[in-house]
Amino acid sequence: MDHNEITEFNALVSRFFRAMDVREFPDGWAQDHFTDDATLSSPIGSAEGVTAVAAHVEESIRRFARTQHTSSDLLVDEAEGVAVTWNALMTHVHLDSTLRSRGADANPLFQVGGHWRAELRRTPEGWRISALSHDALWTTGLPPLLPEGVKPVLAGDR
Repeated sequence: MDHNEITEFNALVSRFFRAMDVREFPDGWAQDHFTDDATLSSPIGSAEGVTAVAAHVEESIRRFARTQHTSSDLLVDEAEGVAVTWNALMTHVHLDSTLRSRGADANPLFQVGGHWRAELRRTPEGWRISALSHDALWTTGLPPLLPEGVKPVLAGDR
C-alpha cells in the first residue's frame, strides 16, 4: 500500500462523513462512496446493496437536526483484501419534535464513540466501500426516537 492510496482512503472516509453532516444526498450520492453490492451494519440495523445502504444512512441522519462525525486513527489492514478501521466521535443534535416528546429537561445531544471498519474495492471510478460496519463503544444522552422494536446495540452487547 502506498502513501497515495492511504490518502485516498482517508479522503473516502472524510467525504462520507461530510456527506452525512452536511446532508448532501443528491440522487446517486452513494455511488461516490459505495460499490453496487455494498453491505452496511450499524447499531440500529443493516442494509445490502447500494440503494438500501443509501436509504439506511439517509434515514439514520434525518432522525437528527444536525450531526458532526469526526474520524481519527485510520489504519489499513491488507491481510485479506483491503480493509481500513478508524475511531470516530459522533455528536447528534436531536430534532425539536424529539425534545418536545421527551420534555423540557431533555438533553439535546446524543453522543457516540466507536469504531468503524470498511472493506474497500478499487473500481474504475476509484476506491469504494464494499462493506461498512460501525460498533458503538459508548454513548451519552438518549438515542433518537426509533421505530418500535428497534433497539440500539453497543459493541459489548452483541
